[in-house]
Amino acid sequence: MTPTHFTISSAFLLGMMGLAFHRTHLLSALLCKEAMMLALFIALSLWSLQLDATGYSTAPMLMLAFSACEASAGLALLVATARTHGTDHMQALNLLQC
Repeated sequence: MTPTHFTISSAFLLGMMGLAFHRTHLLSALLCKEAMMLALFIALSLWSLQLDATGYSTAPMLMLAFSACEASAGLALLVATARTHGTDHMQALNLLQC
């Protein structure tokens, strides 16, 4: 395993572990998801550079665009949740009460 592969894999796994174990605030969950997407973007960019194929060069930019859309939707949900419930704690969110 190369050091670059290890670094990207550990960054993705740290984001996943943060998402799994520290789910108290919605903002921390969104930050962990963004860390995972950043690790995937870097891995996909390096993979397309190593293959030297022009067909794969648009994939990192497309994934980055979807990641930006996901982040904006997450922040909109965070603002809506903070306005309706008064907090961004994950314990306050219950689908049965909506």
